[in-house]
Amino acid sequence: MEKRKPSGREKDQASIKLLEKLREQLYSSNPSTSRRAAFNLSWMQDDGLDILKEALFSDAARRTKSAAGYGLRKMRGRMKKNALEVLAEGLKHSDNTTVEVCQNALAVLKQVARGKAAPVQRGRPAKFAIREVSGKRLPTKRGERVQGPGNRFSK
Repeated sequence: MEKRKPSGREKDQASIKLLEKLREQLYSSNPSTSRRAAFNLSWMQDDGLDILKEALFSDAARRTKSAAGYGLRKMRGRMKKNALEVLAEGLKHSDNTTVEVCQNALAVLKQVARGKAAPVQRGRPAKFAIREVSGKRLPTKRGERVQGPGNRFSK
């Protein structure tokens, strides 16, 4: 990864260091770190857009490009239009990975725009059905059994 030239928009040395740190994290081998860095870059306006665009059009790993697509999707305000233009530009790119990432990002944005719900989480259901349980065959105290018809413990 080559050194990035400051654009001149950065206010101070601290913002330059922060952008360098987020750029390094974007190229991380950990997908979670890459996505978090991309999200943070999405709040950085022009400088964040430049870094995300660079990562998307570079020859970086797929996880880096996916994180950059995620960051471009999360752009807000005046940068949203620019991010959409970058994703549209990525559809014409020669690298298949870049094209796929841009297609996926635009598809997600279209679903959000149409108001479709997010995908349902897998796992156990949120609520269980409440059923009434008959108390005839349940023990009343520890070790005792209730006698009743059909109870195998009846005497």
